[in-house]
Amino acid sequence: MAQHRSSRHPNPSAPGWLGLSLVVALGAPGFALAQTAPADAEALSVRIARLEAIVADQQRRIEAQDALLAQVRPIQNAWRLATPDGAFATATLQDLRAGQVAEQSPARSDPPGAIPAPSGAPPTQPPSLDDRREQLAAIPEGIAVLSRPGRLSLDLSGEYTRSSANRLVFRGIEIVPGVQIGVIEANEADRDTLATTATARYGVTSRLEVEVRAPYVWRNDTITTVQQRDEAVTRTIDLKGDGVGDIEASARYQINGGRNGWPIFIAGLKVKSDTGEGPFDIPRDEFGVATRLATGSGFWGVEPSVSFLYPSDPAVIFGNLSYFAHLARDIDQQEGEILIGRVDPGDAIGASIGFGFSLNPRFSFSLGYKHSYIFPTSTQLNDITEDSDELQVGALLFGLSYLLNDRFSLNGNFEFGVTGDAPDMRFVMRAPLVF
Repeated sequence: MAQHRSSRHPNPSAPGWLGLSLVVALGAPGFALAQTAPADAEALSVRIARLEAIVADQQRRIEAQDALLAQVRPIQNAWRLATPDGAFATATLQDLRAGQVAEQSPARSDPPGAIPAPSGAPPTQPPSLDDRREQLAAIPEGIAVLSRPGRLSLDLSGEYTRSSANRLVFRGIEIVPGVQIGVIEANEADRDTLATTATARYGVTSRLEVEVRAPYVWRNDTITTVQQRDEAVTRTIDLKGDGVGDIEASARYQINGGRNGWPIFIAGLKVKSDTGEGPFDIPRDEFGVATRLATGSGFWGVEPSVSFLYPSDPAVIFGNLSYFAHLARDIDQQEGEILIGRVDPGDAIGASIGFGFSLNPRFSFSLGYKHSYIFPTSTQLNDITEDSDELQVGALLFGLSYLLNDRFSLNGNFEFGVTGDAPDMRFVMRAPLVF
């Protein structure tokens, strides 16, 4: 009876039966997995290939963003700009001295165009002028930007100046409004000046730079005079002149390093010679009228000045203050019945201010204004001293600069006269080359 129950209802606790059950239970899923493994592996390979394509596309996007940041960084990151190692300046652009960069950022070793530090890390140094080379390239002449120690730069420039003046003079009396007895005289003067200048600059130390300028000048004046008597009498004088101008020598010294939020101050001293043909050196006719135009002032001059440069993201503010002193001399020259004795040309006080702005690592522009007050000139004529009128010369400044490569750039500067004594227009094209 017990054997019958054992044959019809096996004992589940028996070891043999339990082992067989485990084999069947565990073996079935394994068999099913073995049957489906090839399909899952193929789907997984397809998924991995898709992920690799997505990663490659993201990498290309990151590289494109890095290239764009390298273009925008000179404006957006004032403390870490991508700036080529080029020349100037306008008053000029000059190469910046290496000493100042070392003072302001001694630990900086990133090459131009390097990716800036993470946004969470604050900058450790203030903006240096070396980071603002593009803005400085368009700064007008007269604003000092020092050359690096031991570096020589040559600068060839062309300059064109246009001046015109119209004057109406009535010599007589007026009986009633509209009824005049006398002579009406109208003068019109058109003056054109073209000059080419070769300039050499050399950085003596990290704070000292010297400069020599040698110009060659062409001048042409056309003066028309109309006198109204019984009939109009017109007289036109056309004068020309060309030759070497007044050679100049300058030295500039950087006073401070521009730390703690201070602008950088640079002192300058310029000496102008009388190598050009002066107004008292040219021949005159029997009426005392010059037969050609002078190419120089005929007097020595000394000009001390002080300039400042102040980085203010995203621009560089500049300014200049100067005093030009002419050295008087005795002419002792007889012109007809007049003996010209001692002549003291008027000194001049000059000031300018403006800013330079870099649009990208190669192109920049500047805007500004300059003004000069010229004192009267004293001339001794037959033991009588006569003084001329004072002059107010003001002009708007506009500069452009394009950096062609690390050593060569093109700079253009415009001046537009805004006072009656100022030239109508002055344009200077400069091509500095740094060695």
